[in-house]
Amino acid sequence: MGRKDPYTAEFRADAVRLWLDTGQTLNQVARDLGIPAPTLRGWVRAIHPPRSPRLRSDPPGGTRRTSPAAGRGLTGDERAELVELRARVRVLETEREILRKAAAFFAQESERTR
Repeated sequence: MGRKDPYTAEFRADAVRLWLDTGQTLNQVARDLGIPAPTLRGWVRAIHPPRSPRLRSDPPGGTRRTSPAAGRGLTGDERAELVELRARVRVLETEREILRKAAAFFAQESERTR
């Protein structure tokens, strides 16, 4: 039996886009998003096959400008806020899922004791 992938296709695409649009290394973006760097590297390879040296951890010259929207994208502060907000959303979704499971468990327990 395979495991269910905890990351949506939209999240994967956003993570790759974030790496493409920023001057950050792949490892930095992965760390900011709270995902393993090899996972992000695999997503990048799936979207951008390794025909170029772009998959190195350090971008050449310290900046990366391959996306059509790279010059008119988010500012550094906006990117940082986006990363922070996405991390917060992940925490809240995890907490909500735990609470949902706990509520279901206690509802089931209360039915059994009746």
